[in-house]
Amino acid sequence: MIKYTKHKLSNGLTVICHKDASTTMAAVNLIYKVGAKNEDTGKTGFAHLFEHLMFGGSENVPDFDLPLQLACGENNAFTNNDYTDYYMALPQDNIETAFWIESDRMNGLVINEHSLEVQRKVVIEEFNQRYLNQPYGDLWMLERELCYKVHPYRWATIGMSPDHIREANLEDVKLFYNKYYRPDNAMLSIASGLDPDKIFNFVEKWFSDIPAGKLIKESIPQEPEQHEARRCEVLRNVPATVIMISFHIAARTDREFYICDVISDVLSNGSSSRLYQNLVKKKNIFSSVNAYLTGEVDPGLFVFSGNLLPGIDPELAEHEFWNEIDMIKTEYVSDYELEKINNKFESGVVFGEVNVMNKAMNLGYYEMINNIDLINNEVDIHNSVTKEEIRDAAVRVFRKEKSNTLIYKGK
Repeated sequence: MIKYTKHKLSNGLTVICHKDASTTMAAVNLIYKVGAKNEDTGKTGFAHLFEHLMFGGSENVPDFDLPLQLACGENNAFTNNDYTDYYMALPQDNIETAFWIESDRMNGLVINEHSLEVQRKVVIEEFNQRYLNQPYGDLWMLERELCYKVHPYRWATIGMSPDHIREANLEDVKLFYNKYYRPDNAMLSIASGLDPDKIFNFVEKWFSDIPAGKLIKESIPQEPEQHEARRCEVLRNVPATVIMISFHIAARTDREFYICDVISDVLSNGSSSRLYQNLVKKKNIFSSVNAYLTGEVDPGLFVFSGNLLPGIDPELAEHEFWNEIDMIKTEYVSDYELEKINNKFESGVVFGEVNVMNKAMNLGYYEMINNIDLINNEVDIHNSVTKEEIRDAAVRVFRKEKSNTLIYKGK
């Protein structure tokens, strides 16, 4: 059980504090509710660009690394389709250094032509290296385009094209910052050995003077129900052919999400799982195989993927995937399988809770999806999934007319 205390500043900043008396370290996690899904179709990649810009210095902290290193701390960040996360770890006695840095770049980030040009070049180079000039780099871009026709999940966090970042102007970037990087669009979560009241006093000191934004609740276009199977086949200079079959599933907080999560564990969690035993070990069709959920906040995807062994016909491999899918649709999962994956899930959660950074990140994440109690309830939800629910969800989700198949052929 992770105990926490919540507090909201008058400017809208949500603060969540967890006291862990066993540590002298502090984990400070700041989430902004802005990701790739909040971008305009003609200006994609801005959320990721801002992850870079936020390390470029602010009015009073021109170099974030130096004061943090002097405070014996470290930091990093990541961006996805739903949110952007900045996190720091440092001795709890130096926690005000983290608040000083985060508050200053929340309200005083230096954005000028020089800083924009520097980060623009970095992001374009990353786009080229990781997505355009690397084997399998465009695989997920193709799969997203195949699966989504309306929802902004149809493009990757890096954006649709490097041209969108290349053409980003200073006015657009400042508008993005002023719209989303506001206290009322942020969740600050802290795990440390300090008393919550002391933490809240520090947060009031460093963040309360920052004005709230004028964030208008956005209406993200939702993906319509799919009624026809979609396929895409490409030929690339890669060593092995990859098959991906994806299906739409419910949103992150829906019960169907948890049922599908259990299904993915039954199919591919470990070397004793069904897909590995049947398709890798026994039939020698794939060198590796997986089944997983993308885990987005809005309705995401259940993905089957596999790397074919040399000489295997993609048509045969696809057929074998569907045999496994049909099996989970027609036969009940065994009590042994269900118990095994429930034990794995629970132990993973328990071990994860030992780390103060994991606790800070999870508190912020669950608050971001408007259900912070899930941090203590997910194990129970996961363990409550029944064999009947698994079969019913498989029948509902894994339908051929709702499938999205990518055959990524190697030369």
